[in-house]
Amino acid sequence: MKKFLIESTHGPDKKSCAEAIEIFLQTGNHMLTHAEWGCADGEHKAWIIVEAESKEEAIYVLPPFYRPSAKIIQLVNFTLEDILPENEKYHE
Repeated sequence: MKKFLIESTHGPDKKSCAEAIEIFLQTGNHMLTHAEWGCADGEHKAWIIVEAESKEEAIYVLPPFYRPSAKIIQLVNFTLEDILPENEKYHE
């Protein structure tokens, strides 16, 4: 499984925030009920990290209304060995 960050945007007014939060919480989906929100800092987005086979699969975590504006980012962990050229890697 791959890991993805889902960024879901909503309107900047208080009503849009309340509606988005209510919809996420009422889905009963564990991932959506644990979304992180930026509204209190003026960033009207929710972020969720999910595991899925693909970006196309990850988007289905969101309620349909929020899918078109969502941004899906694959997350990857790197080590120094992943990024250093072969001749700069540590010698054993």
